[in-house]
Amino acid sequence: MKILIINSGSSSIKYRLISMPEGENICRGMIEKIGTYDSEFHHYQADQYTHETLEIKDHKQALEYISGFITAKDSGIISSRDEIDAVGHRVVHGGIEFNSTTLINREVKDKIRSLFSLAPLHNPPNLTGIEIAEKLFPAAQQVAVFDTAFHRSIPPKAHRYAIPENFYTEDHIRVYGFHGTSHQYVTKTLRKLHPEQSDKIISIHLGNGCSMTAVHRGKSIDHSLGFGPMNGLIMGTRSGDIDQAVLLYLMETKGYTPQDMSGILQKKSGLLALTGMSDMRDIEKAAAQEDENALLALEMVTYRIRKYIGAYTAAMNGLDALIFTAGIGEHSPLIREKVCSDMDAFGIRIDKDKNRSAGKGIHAVEAPDSKVKIYVIPTDEELEIAREVYSLLNS
Repeated sequence: MKILIINSGSSSIKYRLISMPEGENICRGMIEKIGTYDSEFHHYQADQYTHETLEIKDHKQALEYISGFITAKDSGIISSRDEIDAVGHRVVHGGIEFNSTTLINREVKDKIRSLFSLAPLHNPPNLTGIEIAEKLFPAAQQVAVFDTAFHRSIPPKAHRYAIPENFYTEDHIRVYGFHGTSHQYVTKTLRKLHPEQSDKIISIHLGNGCSMTAVHRGKSIDHSLGFGPMNGLIMGTRSGDIDQAVLLYLMETKGYTPQDMSGILQKKSGLLALTGMSDMRDIEKAAAQEDENALLALEMVTYRIRKYIGAYTAAMNGLDALIFTAGIGEHSPLIREKVCSDMDAFGIRIDKDKNRSAGKGIHAVEAPDSKVKIYVIPTDEELEIAREVYSLLNS
């Protein structure tokens, strides 16, 4: 079965064609900077890499370009769109309605649309990708895989907010959690490799969006993101945790509307607000030059992560392993080292040499006398989505 995975973002589309059940990667790529004159197309196939700069006006044109490229006669990938059996779509917010992978129909699309306000940076382009793929690949089954589904196991003591009950029963305001396919993939990987040391795991997903999950015996029991993908850790342009009184004060004294505050908290805060940069690589370079704002940002980011490690260790009454994953988690030895420094009370000690030399693949980077295992595990959300799609269609 050939499954095309589509991850449609606000200005980019990532794609991957996978042969299941063996999980063989046929090709992958992305188009970024959609809506500009210098959109970039990246395509990887075996040992071949294709890069083009072109004008892509919208997501429809982007997906048409991708489908045309992978079915071109000289590409050697597939000869027809009809060879694709299913299209798996990453959808960030599934709300209360979706707790598992789901076949897409009109009702599902309407519910995804109804959740736009909860994930305004994600759900709208996710739905756009679905609607375009339905037209481009009419013979394929369209399937939605929700980031929130993995976290539906979080118990009421952790997913409820201390607000009037009608907001919970009628409006379904609760912790939903995000990055579920990533946290699910890396924790499943560790539990398969080392079942004896993976009952109590903290998974740390650090990218432009960041989150942490406490995973007890394979189940998510607490998570740093909540009703929407905005709180918890400090992120590229998102604030993370903030006192609610600050928001009320700004709205009352500055006249900001809810839409204004959403834009500030999601697009103008986080690392961008602290340093003027949203890319951790740039911030680390600035910190190496003793830039005070960059140095403070690194301290704030890693301090927040350590606080959550302490909270989740308490929640699980112990800790077997830490997992670092996603762009920053996998590629920043500095962040990993700073997170794991001065954590001896928790039995966490990192081996600086192992940490700095960790390359591609799975690496254990704890010191020999560390009571807690520390792993770098590359996430593979596309493969996890393909597994979910294949399982649904063959159940």
